[in-house]
Amino acid sequence: MRSLTFRAGGQAGDGIASIGEVVARSFSRMGLHVYGHNSYQSVIRGGHVWFQARASDDRSYSQGDGADLLYALDPATVEIHANDLRPGSTVLHDPEKFSVDPSSLPAGVKALAVPTLAIARKYTSQSILQNAAGMGASAFLAGVPLELLQQVLSDSFGSKKGELVDWNLGASAEGYRFAEANATVHDHALPRAGAPKLLLSGNEAIALGAAAGGCKFLAQYPMTPASSIMHWMAAHSAELGVVVKQAEDELAAINMAIGASFGGVRSMTATSGGGFSLMVEALGMAGMTETPLVVVESQRTGPSTGLPTKTEQGDLNLMLGAGQGEFPRAILAPSHPKEAYHAAVDAFRLAEAWQTPVLLASDLHLSEDFATVDRDELPPVGPLAPLATAEANGQPFLRYQYTETGVSPRAVPGQAGLQFVAGSDEHDERGHLISDIRAGIPKWVSERQKMMDKRMKKLRGLADAVPAPRREGPSEAPLTFLAWGSTVGAVRDAMAELLQQGKPTNLLWFPAVYPLKADLLGTELASARRTLLVEGNYSGQFGRLLRAETGFVPTDRLLKYDGEPFYPHEIVAKAREVGFDGRQ
Repeated sequence: MRSLTFRAGGQAGDGIASIGEVVARSFSRMGLHVYGHNSYQSVIRGGHVWFQARASDDRSYSQGDGADLLYALDPATVEIHANDLRPGSTVLHDPEKFSVDPSSLPAGVKALAVPTLAIARKYTSQSILQNAAGMGASAFLAGVPLELLQQVLSDSFGSKKGELVDWNLGASAEGYRFAEANATVHDHALPRAGAPKLLLSGNEAIALGAAAGGCKFLAQYPMTPASSIMHWMAAHSAELGVVVKQAEDELAAINMAIGASFGGVRSMTATSGGGFSLMVEALGMAGMTETPLVVVESQRTGPSTGLPTKTEQGDLNLMLGAGQGEFPRAILAPSHPKEAYHAAVDAFRLAEAWQTPVLLASDLHLSEDFATVDRDELPPVGPLAPLATAEANGQPFLRYQYTETGVSPRAVPGQAGLQFVAGSDEHDERGHLISDIRAGIPKWVSERQKMMDKRMKKLRGLADAVPAPRREGPSEAPLTFLAWGSTVGAVRDAMAELLQQGKPTNLLWFPAVYPLKADLLGTELASARRTLLVEGNYSGQFGRLLRAETGFVPTDRLLKYDGEPFYPHEIVAKAREVGFDGRQ
């Protein structure tokens, strides 16, 4: 796979994300595969931030290792990122702001001084215009045609017109021509590769999938890194017919979503670990009342506020045990925006079919990074079946009727002859409470047990209904990776690198981490010669779940909990360290 990686860095407030997104969109419109990684601090101004756009002629699944072009807006960017630059790389900087000593750069890396501020002053006194000149110079080195870059720039201003747009187009053209006269296109630059591709963040894909899956109500309190789900839904609410409510806190958000779902509307809320911690009591109420509910849990580092703009997979235990007592749930864990779209569709299908909460486990790395998706990879879902509800037959309506599957007839408020009680207390088949004057009486003691058994039966059906674990790579590989969520992407890229080194591996990844079908999974795991669990947390939470459900213990583990995503080279190094032969 041929690829080129562009990286821009500076301080918060310098417009780094905008630079990176424009370059990433330019690559995607060239028909190239793109992976965009955004790294930022939790302050509005100051602190080092950077954005990376990796373009390739085949799909890449992570930010990769290293960079080929570095646009540095301050000297700290050069100091921090110089060692990531590959031979043949170029550092772009403005000599009026700071100088770059060529001897301080790695061998084979050169500097290109671009007068971005001088170009900007030709149009306005606003220094931010320097970014347009810098993007122009970067685009030339990356092999992006000037007219395409300017089209993306124009589109980024939306309906705005006038001199601001003209200034940016003029400055970008001057930066492009300066680089054309003083440098050469990077050897790794890729030509146009066909039709433009969609460029989506994980959150955008989740929101799009939710809309395709029939979501008509989103209640959310903004919390990084889930906030942009609400931003996207609100921006498209009118055309999609979705009601978006920014709640006063996470408790209100989940209870609003439960109320809407109880009324027959496909509903969702989204948050991060701190907000989800506040939601767990209401989640239990959805489990007790058997109300469908979709909750997106986009993980970041903890405990408490942790590193609020950094990633981790540390909330799996929380999602497994959220809510007092026991009730059925499913946990889906996509690894790529393409999968996030389908996971959101599946979440609504499962929640409604099994009348229970379904959690969609994301994390900051998936939620906020960008990747290209072909249009045919996001097919429309088609007409959604109307909500299936019971019909009145003149008999008392048994909302919580005992069934073989655990799924009982459903009704929504206002249906004549289908009145029932939906309380958060334990109840009988009609919903009448058994928690007050009936508790402890033998007849109702057995009723409690029967109702618990009924609800928990759903787990058997859910285990068959959720997406099964998937194997990638040769079946007889000497090393099998085990991974879930966004970590899968770096594993896939590491597998490609290991194969180039003559070390074939395979991957067993889990688009649903709960419930697990233990018997089939046990057979699948037993065929692995050596296993390496890759997880973004301290204790190997999914590895513990595997052991609890199947008795299987991975041969080796690679755990990361520093707030940064996995890089392919880290996985390659660990794989070579543990070896490729022998059975456990």
